[in-house]
Amino acid sequence: MKLITSFGVAALLASSVYAAPKKRAAITDADILQYALTLEHLENVFYKGAIGKFPLSDFIAAGFSESYYNNLKFVVHDEEDHVKLLSTALTAAGAKPVAACEYSFPYTDVKSFITLSSVLEGVGTSAYLGGAGLITSKDYLGVAASILVTEALHTSLQRQAAGEVAAANPYGTGLGLNAVFTLAAAFIKSCPATNAALPVKAFPGLAVSQGSPSAPGIPLTLTAKGPIPKDAFVVFVNGLNTIAVSPSQALGSVITANIPNTVSGQTYVFVTTSKPAASIQDSIVAFGPAIIEVTPSSPTFDVAVQ
Repeated sequence: MKLITSFGVAALLASSVYAAPKKRAAITDADILQYALTLEHLENVFYKGAIGKFPLSDFIAAGFSESYYNNLKFVVHDEEDHVKLLSTALTAAGAKPVAACEYSFPYTDVKSFITLSSVLEGVGTSAYLGGAGLITSKDYLGVAASILVTEALHTSLQRQAAGEVAAANPYGTGLGLNAVFTLAAAFIKSCPATNAALPVKAFPGLAVSQGSPSAPGIPLTLTAKGPIPKDAFVVFVNGLNTIAVSPSQALGSVITANIPNTVSGQTYVFVTTSKPAASIQDSIVAFGPAIIEVTPSSPTFDVAVQ
């Protein structure tokens, strides 16, 4: 049985062509709740599929403990509860909650499931963090923040289970609506026609073709779903940092740049048409995001600092 790596997950995520760009209307709190519910449905179905497919004995045989399996059942419970809460909130607001879609998840065994889950939980955490600033209701913002905390706990659990550093970055990484939808859409085969349309679009895909596993300072080669634009930048989004790097090479649909020394953990990589001033803007995204896992350097600290 083959272990699906973070590199393999990233290649899959980059292949999405699920949604064509749509004209964006003003985003409402109901839109954000529907968007969050879309993601929670995906996670809910993902975990229930795995827990239904793999009994405890499969996890034990793969080298995981009964304690981990019991924690996983709490994760399944959490995701179901998130679906119920968001559905109730939308109904109370007079909106029809979106229903679950039909999905395809490329895990084949316990280890590949856990590796994929660590990536999905990271994306889910980034989604809530990135979407928080769009919420106008303080009540809804409080609920979103509460779910964000739980998603971050799930992320740490699954990262550690996958053999990654649980807290590889001092800060969470926020990601915009379109970027998250680009990643989630890779797993969506179809959705009910009755579901409300989301004000999101999927960007053209970007896949890692060389440079994984990743470490700071090494070259990263990416293949885009189209020609690389002239004067493009490779942009790394990680923690509080958005770092634009001039490519060392760009030819056709392939582009190479060195991974910045300051990134660590799950990192999102874009190709942009210009250098972002601060945070990345949708209008300059040509391709992406791809996902890379950057092994962090040994932690440093000063015990004299109080």
